[in-house]
Amino acid sequence: MKRVLRLLSSYRILLFLSILLAGISVLLQLYVPVLFGDAIDQIIAQGRVDFAAITRLLARILILVLLSSAATWVMGIINNKLAYWTVQDIRQKAIRKIQQLPLAYLDQHSSGDIVSRIIADVDQISDGLLLGFSQLFTGIVTIAATLFFMFSKSVPVTLLVLLLTPVSFLVAKFIASHSYQMFKRMTDTRGQQTALIEEMVGGVKVVKAFGYEKRASGRFAKINADLQKYSQAATFYSSLTNPATRFINSLIYALVALAGAFLIMAGQLTVGGLSVLLNYANQYMKPFNDISSVVTELQNAMACAARVFALIDQEPEAMAASLEKGQKELGEDLGSVKGEVDLHGVNFSYVPDKPLIQDFNLEAKPGMRIALVGPTGCGKTTTINLLMRFYDAASGSIMIDGKSIYEVSRHSLRRNFGMVLQDTWLEEGTVRENIAFGKPEATDEEIIAAAKEAHSWGFIRRLPEGLDTYLTADSLSGGQKQLLCITRVMLLKPPMLILDEATSSIDTRTEMLIQQAFDRLMAGRTSFVVAHRLSTIVNADLILVMKNGRIIERGRHQELLEKGGFYSQLYHSQFAQEEML
Repeated sequence: MKRVLRLLSSYRILLFLSILLAGISVLLQLYVPVLFGDAIDQIIAQGRVDFAAITRLLARILILVLLSSAATWVMGIINNKLAYWTVQDIRQKAIRKIQQLPLAYLDQHSSGDIVSRIIADVDQISDGLLLGFSQLFTGIVTIAATLFFMFSKSVPVTLLVLLLTPVSFLVAKFIASHSYQMFKRMTDTRGQQTALIEEMVGGVKVVKAFGYEKRASGRFAKINADLQKYSQAATFYSSLTNPATRFINSLIYALVALAGAFLIMAGQLTVGGLSVLLNYANQYMKPFNDISSVVTELQNAMACAARVFALIDQEPEAMAASLEKGQKELGEDLGSVKGEVDLHGVNFSYVPDKPLIQDFNLEAKPGMRIALVGPTGCGKTTTINLLMRFYDAASGSIMIDGKSIYEVSRHSLRRNFGMVLQDTWLEEGTVRENIAFGKPEATDEEIIAAAKEAHSWGFIRRLPEGLDTYLTADSLSGGQKQLLCITRVMLLKPPMLILDEATSSIDTRTEMLIQQAFDRLMAGRTSFVVAHRLSTIVNADLILVMKNGRIIERGRHQELLEKGGFYSQLYHSQFAQEEML
């Protein structure tokens, strides 16, 4: 709640206006019972009624009600703006933090759960804020003002009400503390459900191909049952608050009526005065009833806020943290590089007690073409992640042109690499925007030239609107997406290249053309190529054969074949398969 209130401090003027209008509305409403009491006291007996005075009082009541309604209406508009602007700020902070988080965090959390925090959980915060503003501001003013008016009418009756108030608080607090835990479990389970839905919908073809539908439904049914259980328990506990507090409040109302009756008989209170006190007793308890009636939303909102703030509080990468503060990223600028890469004694593991990369050593001269080969899971892509500083090595050094990559800014390091991965990624936007992703100022001539080099221009010009064609997730085939990703790199022409199974989704004929384009692109550039099809790296200057995170062989293609080792076995087994095909 403190975090939410700190966010509200950006809108102090609106917050002040809301509180001011709440005070005006409540004070006008609370003055109405006084006027009604005065009107009742004008009815003394049959034939002794001051109609002129009653008419004047009723006219004043009408004016007060209209003014109070207008203040409440304006306050509602302001509260809506406060709630939605605050939620907008929370979402912006959350999405910025996702851009800043290290890959380690994103790898450990499902994208569905993160999406659930930003969409569903923030929506719940919005609902809670709207109700909270509407009830809390008016409630606090109502309680304070009601007590003032009640003391002015009868001190003993007011003290009786104050004495019984803590009972209502204790009941509400006991129930609320139990319901919060249920709401927390409910929001966590809802995140799991969103993650599973995204997983099953995103991989629906695989689910159907492997007949996984029944098991997927079973997994969903279990999570859905848990969600139903926690939701029902949370709603049950929170729903107890309202009837429990209403019972106590009704008891207080009855005691006020009884005490007031005795005071009338003692001549210390008029009938009109008792009607005012009863009205105030009801008004005094109304905020507690209102707040208890929205405990469900408030508890749910706070449980959701805890999940969202847990994401926002994650430690960002140093680069992102500096840029967020408007500062230059720590570390010197790498500048333009020749492409000399040196890895010495590098060790790394994703899980502390399970080593992956062990004692990795490599000296790459500018312009060298280095291939990384080996069985799945041997550490090829992890080596690339370490070069790009998506992860930091546990020990050892990685140098580029004699500078440690840990002493230069991540931004300047990554600016010098061009990267094409096996997994393609396109944003929803035009073909032009996707190609110029890393160089937004590129001209159409540059984009078309890069597309021709990457052999993607053939299908681009056949699209309905060419470069202006708007792309969605299913607009292109896997091979076409890969060609666009390759075109991005062709446009940038960086000093160093990383190709991680870059042609995995492309047909053999196009692959040969792309390989020729890559040969031209890699000329004079230090290149790291991860490949399973060994026929694509026979011309590499250095082939590193990896197994279980270690380099077990290194050399050129022909040298490794003549050794008759692990690489030779891989190559001949693959060659034999291709011959059979």
